[in-house]
Amino acid sequence: IEEQTFQHYFKQINLSAMEPVQIDESGVFKYVLIALYRDDGGTDWLVRGHAWGEYHDDIYQSTLSEASGMGLDTECKGGGRIKHDPTNREIFVYGYSVGYGRADHEIACGLIRAKYPGYKVHWSNEGY
Repeated sequence: IEEQTFQHYFKQINLSAMEPVQIDESGVFKYVLIALYRDDGGTDWLVRGHAWGEYHDDIYQSTLSEASGMGLDTECKGGGRIKHDPTNREIFVYGYSVGYGRADHEIACGLIRAKYPGYKVHWSNEGY
């Protein structure tokens, strides 16, 4: 197998290994929306949200490190906050990141809905 073919195959496996949504199971926390660039010019999206992230960049850097280790290219496309209420099966996405700007919450909600069917998932550009 040619080196370029192997690298392309390796990247495809790694793309499929990147779970689209990783958020904490409850609480209010910062999140980032990350573009994951494919070799074919397309873009996949990742949502990462965790209470341990003091800054949005902390969360992005964790994913960047993981993706870079697999040879994948990423870019943080903004951030905000998530309020995850599992008792009421509701996830609210809102606000913005001072460092990265406002994420496209509609994209984030679409990904979250796919992972949490039966939840009320909604967003607002209001709030911080």
